Amino acid sequence: MNPENILYEDNHVIVVNKLPSEIVQGDKTGDKTMPDGIKEYLKEKYNKPGNVFCGVVHRLDRPTSGAVIFAKTSKGLERLNAQFREKDTHKIYWAIVENVPKEKSGELIHFLKKNEKQNKSYVCTPKTLGGKEAKLSYRLIKSSDNYHLLEVHLETGRHHQIRAQLSTIGCAIKGDLKYGAKRSNPDGSICLHARELSFNHPTSKEPITVIAPVPVDSLWQFFEQ
Repeated sequence: MNPENILYEDNHVIVVNKLPSEIVQGDKTGDKTMPDGIKEYLKEKYNKPGNVFCGVVHRLDRPTSGAVIFAKTSKGLERLNAQFREKDTHKIYWAIVENVPKEKSGELIHFLKKNEKQNKSYVCTPKTLGGKEAKLSYRLIKSSDNYHLLEVHLETGRHHQIRAQLSTIGCAIKGDLKYGAKRSNPDGSICLHARELSFNHPTSKEPITVIAPVPVDSLWQFFEQ
């Protein structure tokens, strides 16, 4: 793990700006996970013998980038997990989409059902068995010649929620072939970035907000200006 990607660190918490290629939890590829890299960094930086603790608090999809929080202590993990469970945290995402939405801002409410075999979520009716309500709000921030930047506030945390809901309104995320994008990004990423993360410190209770710089990419950097 590159220490330059650390957005915040203290005795209980470390927040890292995830690259699109990195994985938060192990998958069938067997690739090294972010916690593996963080443990190596902590071991080396603090010269720690034996095992080092790094608890996963929440996840981002592999092709997504941005702020991810990890706990350095079991007490921190327990309290941060409770905040995420009780929706006491706030996340703002940036999404670069292929089409401009009909309304420049709004709230989207759908019901989503995950297809486990395809690892994909589909919009369904409220009565569909296994369907879960998904809510988000968005606003258009900026447009280039071909793409548009949306700021997205999640109200629920469903599987592939932003990807599925934006696709449903005709605004597929750039690079997201699974949800209708015209073409892939060269690095396999999708243009969805966890831009801002706000939470209360697990021991001091102080409010903390971190902002994750966008990936090194000319289109992302145009939108960040």
